[in-house]
Amino acid sequence: MQIINGVFPNFTRSMANIVSKISEGVEISVETFYQADYSNPANHEYMFAYRITIENHNNFTIQLLRRQWYIFDSNGQHREVEGEGVVGLQPVLEAGKQFQYVSGCNLQTEMGRMYGYYTMENLYAKKSFSVNIPPFEMIAPFKHN
Repeated sequence: MQIINGVFPNFTRSMANIVSKISEGVEISVETFYQADYSNPANHEYMFAYRITIENHNNFTIQLLRRQWYIFDSNGQHREVEGEGVVGLQPVLEAGKQFQYVSGCNLQTEMGRMYGYYTMENLYAKKSFSVNIPPFEMIAPFKHN
């Protein structure tokens, strides 16, 4: 799948699921979407997109340095993804500002779960801190029936 400017072509808005959490003065909101056009259930391939909004409620500027994801498939498989930034960026958020991006996750089953954390830096104090990414579920719409 090709991601263009952090956006999936044919991005589906139906069956949205939104979770949000504030930790260390940073609000993380996650909205998930099943991507039927990029899934192939007959081959156990299920694609999900997620839109994350990061909002800085602190009175200082922060920068997102790294991410750590824990991904669980309903078949019992578990994987971790770790690396610099998000979608190739290490965004800087001034006080009261937000940053939003879209990415995706492939699963081998119709349901899964993700959570993790971002490593941020307080650019004023030059100190790193962790911000929790709330757990969110990825569920294919036909699994709700």
